[in-house]
Amino acid sequence: MKGTLCLSIIFIALFFSADANGFYGGGGDCVYALYVKTGSIMKAGTDSKISLTLGDAQGRSVWVPDLQSWGLMEPKHDYYERANLDIFSGRGQCIGAPICRLNLTSDGQGSHHGWYCDYVEVTSTGPHKECSQTIFYVDQWLAADVPPFKLTALLDGCRIGDDALKKG
Repeated sequence: MKGTLCLSIIFIALFFSADANGFYGGGGDCVYALYVKTGSIMKAGTDSKISLTLGDAQGRSVWVPDLQSWGLMEPKHDYYERANLDIFSGRGQCIGAPICRLNLTSDGQGSHHGWYCDYVEVTSTGPHKECSQTIFYVDQWLAADVPPFKLTALLDGCRIGDDALKKG
């Protein structure tokens, strides 16, 4: 069941992330599908720009400077709003599996600048690579005016024993 679900997610991600050059135009690119859950607490949503970096245990990484540019929701969808589950997909350099490091950052701009992120679920695959899935339990504000008073959440599960993520 888990393998079928992973395969379905990757198929959908491949379909939506195909570009004008065709799927194989990017060489060794991998496809990354992300589910981002905004908290349901009051004022959890944001209008800020969100970026993220995904990393592996060898120090390789993929940077997405504007996560919304990878968005798969309907046109004019309001991303990162209270209780939303937003879906993103894009292609980038292949890194090792499992993905064990997440750097999630808000630019802190906009009329609603604080954001509470519950979790980020990442699924990745590429040519001759197995499907890899990791859930990062962020469970914190990315805001300058509420604890922990940071615009960045860094979850590093590459170290053994980190309970902030679950690998699949």
